[in-house]
Amino acid sequence: MVGVHDICARVQNGFRARLGRIAVPETNLNLAVSRVLYNQGMVTSVTRGTHLGPDASYTPTTNLNIAERRLWITLKYYQDEPVLRRMHCISKPSRKLRCTANQLRMLASGRSWSIVKGIIPGEIMIVSTIRGVMEIQEATKLGLGAALLARAF
Repeated sequence: MVGVHDICARVQNGFRARLGRIAVPETNLNLAVSRVLYNQGMVTSVTRGTHLGPDASYTPTTNLNIAERRLWITLKYYQDEPVLRRMHCISKPSRKLRCTANQLRMLASGRSWSIVKGIIPGEIMIVSTIRGVMEIQEATKLGLGAALLARAF
């Protein structure tokens, strides 16, 4: 099973190597995390494709081609510097951190909770709620509790 740590490592390594585009396995979690990164302006685009490159036209994912399907993420740079400097996991398979709506509000306002530091300006925190994977600010507006996945700045 591919976890959130896989996409965090691939995105961070892609930025460190100054790559233009990276490929990650096409899973629902990777698609949701990359969608959050795109909506927050951390990456330029997210497209589906195979291990060879992005698709020119829509190709559905089936049981016959699932092993070769990838998400191609186009990384974003500003004045030759990566927009995303660091991306790392908060929850791990051995330690899953879940928060209530009040605890998420504390983290979103910059205050620490338990072993997790609050977010600072320019940083995003990706959380998993009952309504899907989203950014922490969106989860606090909806008043939802969540499992903490990753943070990026």
